[in-house]
Amino acid sequence: MARDRDLAITLIKDKLDGKTTLNYKEIAELSDFHPKYILKLKKEILDGTISLVHGNKNRKPINAISEEEEMQIVNLYQRSHASIKKFAKFYGKRSYSCIYSVLKKHNLI
Repeated sequence: MARDRDLAITLIKDKLDGKTTLNYKEIAELSDFHPKYILKLKKEILDGTISLVHGNKNRKPINAISEEEEMQIVNLYQRSHASIKKFAKFYGKRSYSCIYSVLKKHNLI
């Protein structure tokens, strides 16, 4: 059963408005969340602080490789005659899989 946050929020709002006789444990079972999380959602609804969109949506991950570093890897690799594995070991700042992904993105593999 997949978790359904929207269903949980709707059921909690219905409970607060007196439209349903479900208790919070039953709402938790229906939406596949822990009862404590349902009570946390209830508190957020009552406080008016509930957000339906995740706060980090559309943000670039903090550990993502920058365009400058990506181009540096591409330029260095194009000038080298080493294998990808040796190049990754030489570069040292990023993992083999990261370097491989960058090179594949730029059609060098």
